Amino acid sequence: MLTEFELIRRFFTRDTRRAVLGVGDDCALLAVPPGRELAVTTDMLVCGVHFFADARPEWLGHKALAVNLSDLAAMGAEPRWALLALALPAADEAWVAAFASGFFSLADRYGVELIGGDTTRGPLNICITAGGELPAGSALRRDGAKAGDEVWVSGTTGDAALALAGLRHEVALAADDAIKLGERLHRPMPRVELGIALRGVASSAIDVSDGLAADLGHVLLRSGCGASVDFASLPRSAELQRCTDHAVATRCAIAGGDDYELCFTAAPEKRGSIAAISADLRLPLTMIGRIDTGQGLRVRDEAGRAVAFDGGGYEHFR
Repeated sequence: MLTEFELIRRFFTRDTRRAVLGVGDDCALLAVPPGRELAVTTDMLVCGVHFFADARPEWLGHKALAVNLSDLAAMGAEPRWALLALALPAADEAWVAAFASGFFSLADRYGVELIGGDTTRGPLNICITAGGELPAGSALRRDGAKAGDEVWVSGTTGDAALALAGLRHEVALAADDAIKLGERLHRPMPRVELGIALRGVASSAIDVSDGLAADLGHVLLRSGCGASVDFASLPRSAELQRCTDHAVATRCAIAGGDDYELCFTAAPEKRGSIAAISADLRLPLTMIGRIDTGQGLRVRDEAGRAVAFDGGGYEHFR
């Protein structure tokens, strides 16, 4: 049986290049260069709430870091460091090795150094705190949207929610569709490069974790404005378009969480810059609506009628 410190040493201790001091002391030591700001975020994944008990550990390692990197991406920050707090029912060597493999595979892709954390016995619970850097004053924030701005979203919406609906037997999915959608749910890719490219282009941004409607609503609340979204413009995958349950497909597209795409606003004159970013990253960026002087979010169909959908995004205490 692995001890706590053997587990840390074998699976989570690495040399650091950016951090002054990493794993192995009471605190990590960081140095932020002059003219830079530090962005810090934290997210928790709880068994039975955020993932099923039989979830593959390498997927959990990936996703636990990905959701934090997505927050950094929404601010336009460059990922640098992470802290990992891990509660485990038992020190299962094979499980921990697979989890670490998934974690470090994504961490290495973005140059993220694990600089500390904690391990304890308890119900399976994963909490990561991630830090990144960006030029001072360049952060993308939720409070910058202005009337006349256009609303954009990356990639496609609703895929992860549709995968979850399939796992819960709320809708029948073809085997191939279930596999592709499952990748979106279990192994989301944070839009780090997009967030960095949007600095100086977007007026506000947020990552789509709780559902497009809910997350755009956070931007509207912080910015003190409203928005109208054209439902027909929402970018939907072929798998979502094949869903024969119209109510489920609608709910997933506008209110489904776990996509970890970026929703952002920008002035109309930034369209050329956005098109260039889209081409450079080979990532679809779709204009779905406009910011106005009203209040809240209105979703309309092609005839201008309000689109009804079930749910306003995930909320833990509802």
